[in-house]
Amino acid sequence: MKMKSFGEAFLVLLLSFQSQLLSTFGKSDDDCARNDSGKDSSTARKLKIVAIFTIFFSGSIGILAPIIGNTLAFLKPESNFFFLVKAFAAGVILATGFIHILPESFERLGSECLPDDPWHKFPFAGFVAMLAAIGTLVIDCFATGYFIRFHQKNGPDTEQQGLDQISDFDPLIIRHRVVSQVLELGIVVHSVIIGISLGTSNTPSTIRPLLIALCFHQFFEGMGMGGCIVMARFKWKTIATMVFFFSLTTPVGIGIGMGISSSYNENSTTSLIVQGILDSAAAGILIYMALVDLLVVDFMNPKVQNSRTLQIGVNVCLLIGTGLMSLIAKWA
Repeated sequence: MKMKSFGEAFLVLLLSFQSQLLSTFGKSDDDCARNDSGKDSSTARKLKIVAIFTIFFSGSIGILAPIIGNTLAFLKPESNFFFLVKAFAAGVILATGFIHILPESFERLGSECLPDDPWHKFPFAGFVAMLAAIGTLVIDCFATGYFIRFHQKNGPDTEQQGLDQISDFDPLIIRHRVVSQVLELGIVVHSVIIGISLGTSNTPSTIRPLLIALCFHQFFEGMGMGGCIVMARFKWKTIATMVFFFSLTTPVGIGIGMGISSSYNENSTTSLIVQGILDSAAAGILIYMALVDLLVVDFMNPKVQNSRTLQIGVNVCLLIGTGLMSLIAKWA
């Protein structure tokens, strides 16, 4: 069994699952009224087409920057500068979970358009986020253990291998591979949802600032994802697949949104529940990954602990990453 199958199978399943759910949007008879003020479908369609390409390229540049930069000495995983880049990226991912996604899930699952019982009598958004974080821990634990046992049982004698081959059986490398793929799952969920939000809007005054904000959003998220991929030391075929999935998910979401925009109602019961639950799950995954699998590991690394300058640097980069991503929440 190859490591890449773990992430690819879940990503394909997730996209398929979301497409099926989205096909039911806008069909409820007890929906809240749609808000069509400022609507201009023709202009909005042109902006959405522009958005598909610009967001695709901004996300691609973001995720490829750490991967291509890894060919430079100062961006090698063992360099001080790479620790700073990872701290910044982890801050971006943490802010995405806390500032961008979790508030959205509370807003959707606490909407006045949902029945009072049970949606207003229990904090479902926080509950789902908590379950997602626990589920991520379970996947993290069992997937890492499985692949380590698999390689120990089926791998050839490491004494007869070169250093490049031995690294494939390094438990730390396997751990980074599981982390990067689980992290991409959380990012994909959110990326499709924000793409749908843009794709279903027919109000140019809403789309323009959202388009600019999402370009920066995908660029910074891509940097975080790219940093994790570098640490995992995947083969180029797997790297290409993960880059492709990340770069394409928001444009695909926009395309889905354009397809259902005529009948879509963001205030429908189905829409609010589905997007709220998926947002909550994505938030739980990203918050767990940022804190447990990224920040704690790097901040407690002996190289960081033995250098006060590097300690200050990673903390500053963390704050810059969270700050910039939090600022973007003003528009997206």
